[in-house]
Amino acid sequence: MTRTALIVGAGIGGLSAGIALRKAGWNIRIFERATSPRELGFGLALAPNAMAALRELGLANIVRSRAHTPTRGEVRRPDGTVLKRAELPSAESMRGGPTVIALRPALHGALLDAVGMEAITLGSEATGFTQQGDRVTLHVAHGDRVDGDVLIGADGANSILRRTLHPSEPPARWSRIVAVRGGVHGVVHHLGGLSGIYYVGPGIEAFLVRASETGIYWVLSLATELVPSGVRDPKAILAHMLPQFDETYRAITSATDDLRCDELVDRDPIPFWGTGVVTLLGDAAHPVLPHTGQGAAQAMVDAVTLGRALTGGVSIEPALRAYERERRQKTARLLGQGRRTAFIMRTMNPVACAVREFVIRMMPVTAIVKFLVKINRRAGTAVR
Repeated sequence: MTRTALIVGAGIGGLSAGIALRKAGWNIRIFERATSPRELGFGLALAPNAMAALRELGLANIVRSRAHTPTRGEVRRPDGTVLKRAELPSAESMRGGPTVIALRPALHGALLDAVGMEAITLGSEATGFTQQGDRVTLHVAHGDRVDGDVLIGADGANSILRRTLHPSEPPARWSRIVAVRGGVHGVVHHLGGLSGIYYVGPGIEAFLVRASETGIYWVLSLATELVPSGVRDPKAILAHMLPQFDETYRAITSATDDLRCDELVDRDPIPFWGTGVVTLLGDAAHPVLPHTGQGAAQAMVDAVTLGRALTGGVSIEPALRAYERERRQKTARLLGQGRRTAFIMRTMNPVACAVREFVIRMMPVTAIVKFLVKINRRAGTAVR
């Protein structure tokens, strides 16, 4: 008899888990609290391990056709002073493949199409779960109960399932960074032939990056000291900071209607991800700062690893614990890396800023690429 996996969350991690488990022979049911399958967010970097996971899910070519592979970029101060120009290695010459930049709807849409809306129940907010023997019951708002053979929590950094497993866990850790993010189409010409521009200044980290044939994803990341007290309206923060930026950044961000503001947070590693036939995946298990460039990638690698662990008629509990052992250490390392990078990028110390600029100017592009490849390997890939 086909076993049933209950998945909470229809984001990138939950949909990837659905595809991986269906390929492993499972019946899947996905529960999403939102009334629309559209996921919030604008863009993301898909590192080689993310593309490897997408290949296993059968979606790499589709996503890559909708995305952009960076070739040329610059690092600038906010006022436009160029600190470094870079020609990135060709896709063919990069070990493990290139990093691809995509608008989030391109990835999420491809995953959604592959899963099919018939497998997703919208407007269903998980409130907890109970286990009895080798079965699990998901509790949904309004008193509904759904039984299954395994329960996967892919419901993000504020996961209800994580809170059920760890009721005394402290609140998320604030990085003291506020980020305004947006996506815009039709202004690629302002990049002047570049794939992206990265800006760095005291307490400022920002970028513009092409993410499709017509789309640009941009971020303005600020130390909280630079944000007017109590202000979290993204347009107000953007207007406050734009006079410090060059014409390119002003032109692209000012053309954006769809933008949002987030206080960037992460969480310390938890001692266990699951119990019995329940486990966690993606941000529900290991929320990291975006400075890792690995949030979406790790959710997809989790999903592929989980699908591999649950292939065939395996005993579910041992398979889940094996999945968790394989993924926990790797994701914990990324947490520390993200915090260190965020600390360096949010600094306002003049000496530290000068050292940072010196390193950017002097470090060869090949050394940067090798460093990123090393991080990618440590993060784990979906291919053995």
